[in-house]
Amino acid sequence: MNTTVLIMTIAIGFLITVLLSKLCIPFLKRLKFGQSIREEGPKSHMQKSGTPTMGGLMIVVSIIITSIIMVKKFSAGPIGYELWLLIFVLFGFGLLGFLDDFIKVAMKRNLGLTSKQKLAGQLLIAIVFYIVLRINHFSTYIQIPGTNVQWELGWVYGLLVVFMIVGASNAVNLTDGLDGLLAGTAAIAFGAFAILAWYRFPQIEVNIFALAVVGALLGFLVFNAHPAKVFMGDTGSLALGAVIAAIAILTKQEILLVLIGGVFVIETLSVIIQVISFKTTGKRVFKMSPLHHHYELIGWSEWRVVTTFWLVGLIFASLGIYIEVWLT
Repeated sequence: MNTTVLIMTIAIGFLITVLLSKLCIPFLKRLKFGQSIREEGPKSHMQKSGTPTMGGLMIVVSIIITSIIMVKKFSAGPIGYELWLLIFVLFGFGLLGFLDDFIKVAMKRNLGLTSKQKLAGQLLIAIVFYIVLRINHFSTYIQIPGTNVQWELGWVYGLLVVFMIVGASNAVNLTDGLDGLLAGTAAIAFGAFAILAWYRFPQIEVNIFALAVVGALLGFLVFNAHPAKVFMGDTGSLALGAVIAAIAILTKQEILLVLIGGVFVIETLSVIIQVISFKTTGKRVFKMSPLHHHYELIGWSEWRVVTTFWLVGLIFASLGIYIEVWLT
């Protein structure tokens, strides 16, 4: 697969998302599917209230269309189970996020699905994902990045897969708090996995899917960069988090996900640290969590926070690629 195909995949994903956004954003406005801002969030965010949400619909649709078109055109045989699995995870978690968003905007219930409902749906999709992997005789080892050291996990690998998918989905969801923050950091992380999928085997379907995500996210950034005209909502963030974990699993980069997705890990840790500190000592480590809100409250502009996190994400992604490509 040559460079032209890779560029075409990104370009098609970008264009489909831009076109869908131009059509859907006015429609979402007419339906009054606007974002509700939580009162405990930064006061500066109150002006974002009413901005159309559920923009993840455009991202999900764009990724599915782009990846199927490109795989059918450039793959030697029929579409394999890997692409269908990725689409299943993307669609499943996207549907879960859509239900969550719909409850928030249509039923005016700010928290959407209950935590138990959301977790049950996430676990079900993750378990089905693992079952399909095992049906296709997927390996149950993990490998230390940059080395040939492997550990066979057996049945424990199933627990790891479920934990990764559910955990990544929620971690990425926490990062979706500022205009363009998640779209940019996720585009960088998916770009890194696209490079690794191309380099190692290559895994054409996984590579094309990851590049379709990059293109869709760049197209979404046209409307989501500050000041945002649309938010992706849980429809996008839950789906993106789950599917980046699925890609890490399919490319056998389970450990490297922690580094390439370093921004998402840090954001999640900031929440965990904040909760533990407040419950045990009554004091907060950060002015607000997740971490991006802390920097807002110490005086950074929203754009400065977002671009700084993009840069950190790029550094993590570059380190991940370096470890796997140049040290192996």
